[in-house]
Amino acid sequence: MTTKTKPIKPPMGLQALVWTLIFGAVAPMLDTTVVNVALPQLGHDLGTTVSLSQWTITGYLLAMGIIIPASGWLLERLGGKKLWILSLIFFLVGSVLAGLSWSIESMIVFRIIQGAAAGIITPLMTTLMIRAAKGAPLGSLMATASLPIVVVPVLGPVIAGLVMNSLDWRWIFYINVPLVLIGIVLAWWRLPKDEPSSNHHAFDMVGFLQLAPAFALILYGLSQATGANGFFARDVYVPIVVGLVLLASFTLYALRKVQPLINVKLLRSRSYAMSLLIFFLSGLSVYGPLLLISLFYQDVQHRSVLETGLLLAPQGIGSFLPRIFSGKLVDKIGPRPVIIGGLLLTVLGTLPLAFATANTNEWLLSAVLLVRGMGLTPINMAVMVGAFQGLSHEEVPDASSTVRIVQQIGGAFGTAILTLILTHALTTQLLPAHAFNISFWWSIGFVALVLIPSLLLPKFKK
Repeated sequence: MTTKTKPIKPPMGLQALVWTLIFGAVAPMLDTTVVNVALPQLGHDLGTTVSLSQWTITGYLLAMGIIIPASGWLLERLGGKKLWILSLIFFLVGSVLAGLSWSIESMIVFRIIQGAAAGIITPLMTTLMIRAAKGAPLGSLMATASLPIVVVPVLGPVIAGLVMNSLDWRWIFYINVPLVLIGIVLAWWRLPKDEPSSNHHAFDMVGFLQLAPAFALILYGLSQATGANGFFARDVYVPIVVGLVLLASFTLYALRKVQPLINVKLLRSRSYAMSLLIFFLSGLSVYGPLLLISLFYQDVQHRSVLETGLLLAPQGIGSFLPRIFSGKLVDKIGPRPVIIGGLLLTVLGTLPLAFATANTNEWLLSAVLLVRGMGLTPINMAVMVGAFQGLSHEEVPDASSTVRIVQQIGGAFGTAILTLILTHALTTQLLPAHAFNISFWWSIGFVALVLIPSLLLPKFKK
């Protein structure tokens, strides 16, 4: 006779805690997309070149890359609530200083402070949520937790366009101030007090000196891959190769060490390993095309920054809609079918863009982006469930850090590849619209790569 396992109910107050963490993480997640839009004006006002002003973004990403591997250890030493509030304070200070920048050099330094704080906030948010769930089904939790990851990159250009249309670039950073202050107050009020781990281990400096520069070098190389020579440029392939060598070195080292900076032995879990691969490949097919869509509106249909942001809004609205049912659905049938369903919706929402021209009706494109947005949330949410399914309380911080690293590298890789495809197409096509059509076809084709690890996810067990 078989006994039916009684489902674990989510703890009281879990949703309030989740929304507290989400509100605190909105500003760091919003910051990158907003600064991207403001970059030309920022560089002009500070009297610098595009290549140098680009370091306000690159420095932010590199700081994130260096600090993310240490976030799990910092959590052990300080406790979740204290580390969360301290990270928000550092991000607040960095934002204010960036708004007060008097030169591009000062701006880069202050952006590094912001990036370091953001590198702790994003993986820590996931860790604290999953720990608070205490074994309850993760579908509904991740449906809420994945919203800012999906929606912020879409709505960021809207906010940037509105700010740049009526204020100067400094307000791109000042808008963080009220958001972060409210986030700090909510965290002090709503987050449960927790003590540092009593059995915390010594900081793995050897692992840090391998993993942090590995991540930073790979991200730097990918950020430079949009030039004329693509991946064959020396400042692209050299840092990527060195970064991959350091990553391989860390992996071999971590397999032998008892308590490494990141526990790579978690990759023995098929669900976790396949979920990481999906996160990485999604940069090519799911999140990389976000840049293509924005450029299509501006370069082919000649829309302003503000118009482009508003025209992207339906994709953000679409990403809200599946939250109503997708969390419960993944708890019922598992991540695999939900991810595949989300990929199919994403393809349906991208396919018309492969035929779009300068004269394509904006209402038709809005409807298409609404459908595309409806595919983004189920994918992200279900992959997060697959990544953390079955992991123990102690393994979650390492898993959160690794997930964030893979998301960053995958997004940068996808953007670099699709930018190179677009650049090559623009040199061979008479009409810019045709070049974008080719690039969208490539992004649709890359969905096949994501389907492979999706089908290899283990069968869901209730």
